[in-house]
Amino acid sequence: MSKGVRINTVVTLLLGLLALGAIVWIIVSSRQGDTQQEKARLAIGEMAPDFEVTNTHGDKVVLSDYKGKVVVLNFWASWCEPCVKEMPLINEVYQSNRSDVATLFVNAGESKGTVNEFLTENHFDFPVIIDVTGKVSQLYGIVGLPVTYIIDKDGKLHQSAVGEITSGEQLQTYVQAAAGD
Repeated sequence: MSKGVRINTVVTLLLGLLALGAIVWIIVSSRQGDTQQEKARLAIGEMAPDFEVTNTHGDKVVLSDYKGKVVVLNFWASWCEPCVKEMPLINEVYQSNRSDVATLFVNAGESKGTVNEFLTENHFDFPVIIDVTGKVSQLYGIVGLPVTYIIDKDGKLHQSAVGEITSGEQLQTYVQAAAGD
């Protein structure tokens, strides 16, 4: 066997091993990603992940401070059409001023300026948690918008609504069930 043939054989063998290693790495990495995504999924009945952030009004918001109240936790963005369509329904809950219900709006990934402009244009005055880094969204396993979690008075996840909430009655039913009414 000539020296050139041996070099070609070794190079081909090394490239084959490299390709095999890359395939194994991709498979292992994708399985780890699935495991992390499964960990991010929340189960109804488990404690809602706690967080501490500041809202657009400058107030510190700590989820665990709302224990004893039902919490409507809504994840949204101004570019998300279903989010914008459901916003008036969720705003009604916020405006109802029920002492046993808190409504927290979490904007996923937009700047404070964009959020404030959206609120002004749509005549909303509720405070919004700006989640530019995705910290809160990641805690709740948010991969699409809108998502609304209803948290009961004990701080446990009572209901999740993935996608647009289309009726005030639907939302009120979720809130009443979490309140034990």
